[in-house]
Amino acid sequence: MAATTRDALGDEETQFSSIPKIDEENKKKAPLTLSQRLGLPDFFSPDVWRASVGELLGTAVLVFMLDTIVISTLESDVKMPNLIMSILAAITITILLLAVFPVSGGHLNPVISCSAALVGIISMSRAIIYIVAQCIGAALGALALKAVVSSSIEQTFSLGGCTLTVISSGPNGPITVGIETAQAFRLEIFCTFVFLFASVWMAYDHRQAKSLGLVTVMSIIGLVLGLLVFISTTVTGKKGYAGAGMNPARCFGAALVRGGHLWYGHWIFWVGPAIACWAFYLYTKIIPLQHFHADGYKHDFFGVIKALFGSDT
Repeated sequence: MAATTRDALGDEETQFSSIPKIDEENKKKAPLTLSQRLGLPDFFSPDVWRASVGELLGTAVLVFMLDTIVISTLESDVKMPNLIMSILAAITITILLLAVFPVSGGHLNPVISCSAALVGIISMSRAIIYIVAQCIGAALGALALKAVVSSSIEQTFSLGGCTLTVISSGPNGPITVGIETAQAFRLEIFCTFVFLFASVWMAYDHRQAKSLGLVTVMSIIGLVLGLLVFISTTVTGKKGYAGAGMNPARCFGAALVRGGHLWYGHWIFWVGPAIACWAFYLYTKIIPLQHFHADGYKHDFFGVIKALFGSDT
């Protein structure tokens, strides 16, 4: 699509070469209003809302598939269920990203929408719309899963949601098994940052995305997420811990539908990724500009702050 647009622009320049061109320097210096920086017109754009439907349905399918994978692998008798779970999760994520990408850009995750808004690839307004759609979709996906599994499986496997601890039977009665809140918090920040740094980075940088190709980039994102799920569940060795969430919407959907102990420490699956998004954004501002090429930037967070205080130029 981008190539088609560039070709169209090239033809247009050829046809109207006699028309005086706009001074590019003045065009670049044209100030943007705060409304433009925030992308407030996106709230009234039918195209953005149509794209959010893709995010909603895509996230619903993602949650249904991933939580089903979690339940089925843990219930199986394989020796390393977390390895099988990670492989299947990587394949599922890759396929769904490729399916939704043409519609909305293929976020399916508040982490991607938030970081894309901070970097300036999408507006803050579009990010808000996407995140709300993702949370609604996650709840619908969890509801669909609840409708097809038995109550005993739902209770035993917490509907495949994000857990820090679970209550298990012990020799002297019920016991709580899992990991401490601080450890889970650190893992969530670290794994989410690695996810952004090692995979989503390629999608944001148009040079790498064009060089590698869409299928390769989406496959790398799915592979990295699968590896991080495997690492986070293996390094702790605790049965009650479901691994790093790295997708607040998925954790929210199961918690909203199942409730109970899924709300315990739920804030970790939001605050941890948020900190990781900010860390990744600061990283993109620190490195030399020639090492990061992304289309957009007019919605960049620092640009929004400058416009807010009237210092935008």
